[in-house]
Amino acid sequence: QVQLVESGGGLVLPGSSLRLSCAASDGPFSSYNMGWFRQAPGKEREFVAGINWSGGATYYAVSVKGRVAISRDNAKRTVDLQMYDLKPEDTAVYYCAADSEQYRTLLVSSYGLYAYWGQGTQVTVSS
Repeated sequence: QVQLVESGGGLVLPGSSLRLSCAASDGPFSSYNMGWFRQAPGKEREFVAGINWSGGATYYAVSVKGRVAISRDNAKRTVDLQMYDLKPEDTAVYYCAADSEQYRTLLVSSYGLYAYWGQGTQVTVSS
């Protein structure tokens, strides 16, 4: 199993940038595709970005494409989400997650296919 802990959330002004980080302990981190999801109050959890196990491929939700960048460092066992030009509608709890399957060929956006989750970090965008 992979244990995940997110950090980096906070209260920021609209237009700000923020970098979230997810640290993995235990398990074969470098064999899993990783994803970032978010959940706003009263809404379903939604996919934000994904990166394959090697870091060679990324995938973004249309709603954030061009404003976020996902990256990973397998040696440090971390996956980061850099967010730019934040908007109030980006307010949510952000979760990192590891795929349920090792070395999956395709990047998937369905949260049901991710087996390991962190506890989440709150991002609030407000003036």
